[in-house]
Order: sequence, then structure tokens, then C-alpha cells
Amino acid sequence: MNVSYAEATARERIVALLDAGSFAEILGPSERVTSPHLAALDLPGAFDDGVVIGRGRLQGRAVLAAAQEGGFMGGGVGEVHGAKLTGLLALAQRERPAGVLLLAESGGVRLHEANAGLIGVAEVMRAVIECRAAGVPVVVLIGGANGCFGGMGLVARCADRVAMSELGRLSMSGPEVIESAHGVEEFDARDRARVWRTTGGRHRFLVGDADALVEDDVAAFRDAALRLLDRPRPLDLDTLEAEHALLADRVQRFGDCRDAADWWPRLGLDAAAVDGLDLAALRARMPSAGAA
Repeated sequence: MNVSYAEATARERIVALLDAGSFAEILGPSERVTSPHLAALDLPGAFDDGVVIGRGRLQGRAVLAAAQEGGFMGGGVGEVHGAKLTGLLALAQRERPAGVLLLAESGGVRLHEANAGLIGVAEVMRAVIECRAAGVPVVVLIGGANGCFGGMGLVARCADRVAMSELGRLSMSGPEVIESAHGVEEFDARDRARVWRTTGGRHRFLVGDADALVEDDVAAFRDAALRLLDRPRPLDLDTLEAEHALLADRVQRFGDCRDAADWWPRLGLDAAAVDGLDLAALRARMPSAGAA
């Protein structure tokens, strides 16, 4: 039976993704590690501060995993939330599991915690890089209703690999942020079709920001995670220069595009047909974007 990744909670996702009975939570709700900032503002907290972290096994391989809970403050990163993620990544450098899985669902920094949240995101980014440098791959899975935006969007692109469903969204700035900063003429956040067309899994896969595009099914994410753990990206100068070249090429080829649908013909795709293709057909059209 399929289990919708988008509809599951963070704890349900991580338990279903890993081998049955293998997940052991670290700093679970019983530890009562909560945000001091929310309490000071007389705002309700959560006993896990919106992120579940722990150890488990993926097809018998030891992994560390974290899942953000979009139902609590949109998965926003505050001081404790960020510290739990950073601590897990530091633990991975010592224990050297087969990999770290980050089940991202976040609007970015928790605005109530402002600078503490920004510092938290910066520390998570550094920890991801340090983890990769230590030879432990980091794979990010994105398929929750809140997407992966702001600082967590940056964290995702620091990882070795990214897997998304077409319901997932990935970007630096969210639609509302862009509209607020540049006006509705630049980006209408109420245009849901355009929002998904621009930040959704299909487009991110087509342009190479996601390595795997999967169905909205926990088992599909599990299969993708297994494949991507064995495809770490080298963390070296060649990789960095390749990323810079990709971005420069992107600006040159697509800099004048006003909509994601403007990109697709330049990738050799029929823009009118992209939305109608099932995922298998879409992946077949883009073999260079990743086989996962």
C-alpha cells in the first residue's frame, strides 16, 4: 500500500522510510528540549522543536536521519532546531554511518528567533560540508507541503544529492517573499500553477537541481535514498568549478526567461507536454539529469 509522503508527519516519514523497527530517536519529546525564545515570547513550543533526529538502518545500512515537521511553524529553523541538525551531522562525522538523510520541510529561518535562526542555518550548512569532507554523504529528500525554502534551500544545495516528488518545492526565496520584495508583477504568489511550475519537483529535476524525481510515496523516496547514498559528489575544486560553470551557463541560456515554461523548449522539451507527462516518461526525456 502506498503511503503519501506529503501527507505523513515528520515522525511518520522517518519511521516508514527506514527499516522496520530500526529508528531510535535522539533528544525525543520526553527530553523536553524546547526553544527558549518562543517561551520568552509567550508562544507555544513543541517538545521536539519541530525536528526529529536519530539513528536507524536503511536496507541494513546504518544511517543517521532527521525530519523537519512542517506542521510546527512551517518547519522553521530556530536555535534548538538548528542545533539538533548540526549535532546530528557532527555525530555522523564521528560515527561514520553510510550516510545522513535530511527529510527537509521548512520555510527557512523561524522569524521569531531572527539572528539565532540565521546562525542555526549557517551552522547546519557548515556541518553538511564538513560531513561530506569526512566522507559521509548527505542526501536531502523534499516532498512535504511546505516545501524547502530559505536557508534550508541553501542547505539542500550544499548536500551531495537531492530527491524530490513533484509535490515538493525547492527555492531560496519563497513566492510570498519575492512578491513582497519585487511586486506582484514580478511573481504572483497566488498563481499556484506558476509557483509549482517554477519551484516544484518537475522543474527542479529538469534543470538539474534535483537528482531524482519520485512519486509521492514513502517507498519511492526510500528507493531513491538508497540509490543516491551510493552517488556522493566529490567535494573538491573540480566540483566547485563545475557548479560555477553550470550557473554561468544557466544565466547565459535562460537569463531572459520569464517563466519556467520558457526554459523547457531550450532543454529540447515540448513545454505544453511537460505537465502531462508521467514521471517515467519525463525521466526518460532527461537521461542526463539523473537515472534515479
